[in-house]
Amino acid sequence: MRIHTGEKLYTCPQCGKGFADVSGFSYHLHVHSGEKPFNCDQCGKKFISSSNLKKHLKCHSDEKPHVCSLCGKSFSRLYSYKCHLKTHNEVRDHMLEEETSRKKAKQLHTCSQCGKSFRQKGNLKRHMRIHTGEKPYTCTQCGKSFAGASGFSYHLRVHSGEKPFNCDQCGKKFISSSSLKTHLTVHSDEKPHVCSLCGKSFSQLVSYKHHQKTHNEVKDHMCFECGKSFITADHLERYHLRIHSGEKPFDCDQCGKKFISSSNLKKHLRVHSDEKPHVCSYCGKSFSRLYSYKRHQKTHNEVKDHVCCECGESFNSTVFLKRHKRIHTRVKPYKCSYCGKSFTQSAHIKAHERVHTGEKPYHCTQCGKSFTQSTNLVTHIKKHCSVSK
Repeated sequence: MRIHTGEKLYTCPQCGKGFADVSGFSYHLHVHSGEKPFNCDQCGKKFISSSNLKKHLKCHSDEKPHVCSLCGKSFSRLYSYKCHLKTHNEVRDHMLEEETSRKKAKQLHTCSQCGKSFRQKGNLKRHMRIHTGEKPYTCTQCGKSFAGASGFSYHLRVHSGEKPFNCDQCGKKFISSSSLKTHLTVHSDEKPHVCSLCGKSFSQLVSYKHHQKTHNEVKDHMCFECGKSFITADHLERYHLRIHSGEKPFDCDQCGKKFISSSNLKKHLRVHSDEKPHVCSYCGKSFSRLYSYKRHQKTHNEVKDHVCCECGESFNSTVFLKRHKRIHTRVKPYKCSYCGKSFTQSAHIKAHERVHTGEKPYHCTQCGKSFTQSTNLVTHIKKHCSVSK
């Protein structure tokens, strides 16, 4: 009788939607909670309802009752079969054409705001949230709201740290299947995105777009602390801003040294290994890092190809040039956590903070005296040499 009366006894406490029966109400609650209690015993995929699981199980069986009359392809699901029929550009069977057109016209649900049409009423309802601004899914941890269940589920994994999608080639984990799909292009030789200026190719569109900015010198992500700009938001947020905050979340498990980024930690770990694959052909000196090797090569060739546009002084690396430029800009990004004093170089702040901590890591092997700076130790050792003479 509720179908005729329109009575809806069950109301959702989160979005206010009403339901006539308890089964529809229970199904709806799973949408908000993200709970999927029905598991496939063959592949582990989870579903909100037993009916969805039942439909899914057909993927694992050989039963495919829906056969395409145009090409003979068969399908386990009626929905997949109907979707397949749309791929054919040929004229549908004349006996079904009129009926299909009539059903299609009847099933279309059109948005009153923009005129866009949908086959399912649920899809139209989700679409309408774009116009109304309704966001029925709210995160209980940070209060952020979402219009769709998929975006909400993705967001919850940010808090939980869950990364259910694994790369079967390198083991790296991802929050979403789309992120995994993008990552898999790294393992293939396919690089469809080619730079028209230098010919360099990329497997991912985002990498290609970032590269294009290097030619155009576009740096549209600015630091509000010092005014420095970056090509990508990732570089600004995950690396540069930590220079100002002093945050170093990546620890070396061998010496305890901390780093701003995982890439810096990875490079540092080579210090603890004997691996030094980059050997100088001039003097035989070997290096664990390619960057250090290239910088060393320039000392032999006396190449100083990084020139300061302010004073004309040249350097053999971008690191030294950037450090030098702070003399002109007076930017001091390294701030002492004890007294607030600022410095242009990270080495200077490390030496300064030892004044506060009392740490003296440089020891004289002859008399055992300790020093805060290596230069003081060198001066001290010279005194031993002069006394011995």
